[in-house]
Amino acid sequence: MSSAQEIKGDAKAGESKVAMCIGCHGIKGYQATFPEVHKVPMISGQSAKYIVSALSAYRAAERKHPSMRGIADSLTDQDMADVAAYYSANGVLEGAPAIPAKPSREPSAKVAELLTKGNCISCHGDNFSKPIDPAYPKIAGQHADYLFVALKSYKVAGNAQIGRSNGVMAGVAKPFSNAELKLMANYLSTLDTELKVVPEKPFR
Repeated sequence: MSSAQEIKGDAKAGESKVAMCIGCHGIKGYQATFPEVHKVPMISGQSAKYIVSALSAYRAAERKHPSMRGIADSLTDQDMADVAAYYSANGVLEGAPAIPAKPSREPSAKVAELLTKGNCISCHGDNFSKPIDPAYPKIAGQHADYLFVALKSYKVAGNAQIGRSNGVMAGVAKPFSNAELKLMANYLSTLDTELKVVPEKPFR
């Protein structure tokens, strides 16, 4: 059986399958309250392969989040591929300026030191928007509070409700204090991004 990553997604089909997504991801400024208050991540403009990877991780309980687990459990591999194809193209404008190859905003010396320690560019790219593998997320411009919650989740072990199981990211996140993770998240959120929230009509 082929994996979800090998299934070709259809953005048009995906448009009819995102009703359960738009209540959070289609509202600008929408905040989740679990595991703490934070803006839900921007997923329009994210790579399709990453969206499938994330949904698959929720379904496999490698990412622990009750609401997202329930949604992922309701999706077939084809559904995931279609939803991912839809969001990867949603709001993307042909001819839009490319994201600079290097961040236009320089980090502080402290943040630069932390990013180097984490070797973040080795996976997420020099501008944090061109990962070396599309299964990795674009993180430039993502909401700071979401990035902070996500980074902290890789440090959690043995909790049935929260946490993320990823050997690479756990190894990256655990040496940092939460204050250091917040500094990095705050900087990354200020960078040029391809990510956006595209307001969706609640009724179709």
